[in-house]
Amino acid sequence: MRIFQFLLFSLALFLQYKFWFGHNGMQDYTRLKSVVDTHEIANDKLIKRNKLLKADIDDLKLGLEGVEERARHELGMIKPNETFIRVLPNK
Repeated sequence: MRIFQFLLFSLALFLQYKFWFGHNGMQDYTRLKSVVDTHEIANDKLIKRNKLLKADIDDLKLGLEGVEERARHELGMIKPNETFIRVLPNK
C-alpha cells in the first residue's frame, strides 16, 4: 500500500511540475497573455487611426469644405481679397 501512495504522490508532483513549469504551462500562458494584451492595445490604436482616416476621406469625397480646410492649413492658401493674419505666441 505504501508503494501505491508513493506512486500517487510522485504522479501528483510530476503533474504539478508540468502545470507550472512545463511546455504550455502557466509560465507560457502568462507570457502569451501579456503579448496578446500588448497586441490588443496596438490594434485599438490602429482602429482609432483608421476611423479618423476614413472620416477624413469621406469628408474629402463629399464636399469642398474639407478640401478648402486642407488647402488653408497645409498649403497656406487664401481666397482672393482675403487677409491672412498670423498671431505668434510670446516666448
